[in-house]
Amino acid sequence: MSTSLFTDHYELTMLAAALRDGTADRPCVFEVFARRLPEGRRYGVVAGTGRLLDAIESFTFSAEDLELLERTNVVDRATLDWLADYRFTGDVDGYPEGELYFPGSPILSVRAPFGVGVVLETLALSVLNHDSAIASAAARMVGAANGRQMIEMGSRRTHEEAAVAAARAAYLAGFTATSNLEAARRHGIPTAGTCAHAFTLLHDTEEGAFRSQVEALGVDTTLLVDTYDITNGIDTAVRVAGTSLGAVRIDSGDLGVLARQARDQLDALGARTTRIVVSGDLDEYAIAMLRAEPVDAYGVGTSVVTGSGAPTAGMVYKLVEVDGRPVAKRSSHKESRGGRKSSLRRHKETGTALEEVVFPHSADVEPGEHDRLLAVPLIRGGRRVEGLDTLAESRERLRAALVTVPWEGLKLSRGEPAVPTTFL
Repeated sequence: MSTSLFTDHYELTMLAAALRDGTADRPCVFEVFARRLPEGRRYGVVAGTGRLLDAIESFTFSAEDLELLERTNVVDRATLDWLADYRFTGDVDGYPEGELYFPGSPILSVRAPFGVGVVLETLALSVLNHDSAIASAAARMVGAANGRQMIEMGSRRTHEEAAVAAARAAYLAGFTATSNLEAARRHGIPTAGTCAHAFTLLHDTEEGAFRSQVEALGVDTTLLVDTYDITNGIDTAVRVAGTSLGAVRIDSGDLGVLARQARDQLDALGARTTRIVVSGDLDEYAIAMLRAEPVDAYGVGTSVVTGSGAPTAGMVYKLVEVDGRPVAKRSSHKESRGGRKSSLRRHKETGTALEEVVFPHSADVEPGEHDRLLAVPLIRGGRRVEGLDTLAESRERLRAALVTVPWEGLKLSRGEPAVPTTFL
């Protein structure tokens, strides 16, 4: 992700004024949190932390950036000179990637002089809001799939850079693979895919298309059988590839009925190990409705890369402390709680989460036997802390965290947050 000039006009307006009146150097604490979860959601998933840390470390203003700011009169000369030497030098703590969050959770804490920290707002929120929205939706889909394979296939339904980030967030949430090759290159995510209908239409016959694909990719490939007639397509697929055909894919129609018919037909043809992959406008609700059907894998596109109805996590980046003094916004319905905060999650002896407790960082709160402190150091003195979780470790963190959610909190129906938040 290019971070050159990835800031907002109003952030630089505040910076310029603060430099002029001498407040830009005041020590401050900024926090990222969500006032509420998307309507009806019961938990959120923290995602994008790794991408954000990369972006913060490389966040600078180039000569071209400064020339644009000068030419368009965004800031004055003194601010341009200050930006020319900008590097983030502060500290960042936060919930590790793959952790759950709830309303009011202090997901990220940035400690830096005002000028150094204020210019990160757009960067931090754009990454965390997007990736957390995708991961939160993807986690619900993975739960609905109940252990079956999930393939992220949404690159054609979003911005080209958002597609790569979405593939990463979906994989974090438990998706098996992505069709996005750039995501594989950047993040090491396994890839999977099949031919589209265009490949079948290119050939004079469906059999010719299937034969070409099998000869190129082997019998373990996945053949798309619904271009014309699914029953004929399956017959043709098995005749061409044999009973060891890897999979057939169905992309349209009543997927539950068609999956049952396809399983019966494949079994009758002797292709008992051939898997059935379904796709086509799937979301968590459609996947849940297919749970009892003989489906082996789901291909999900539009719904996952758009957050399945909640395209942003609704996080905000707020100033909560200045010179060690708590500050808070009091606007109606947009209140904030002042002061740097810490948090812990309380659990039953069985491991089920009971509540999230948010308290002043300076408070003497002793974690109990079954409590878990949530934030970890992420950046110290502008440098990323060594030994942070890998993407694979973040996947496992989320899997373990979801096990602690009360069973009501895993329902797809609308409801209150699975774990209540208490503020001390």
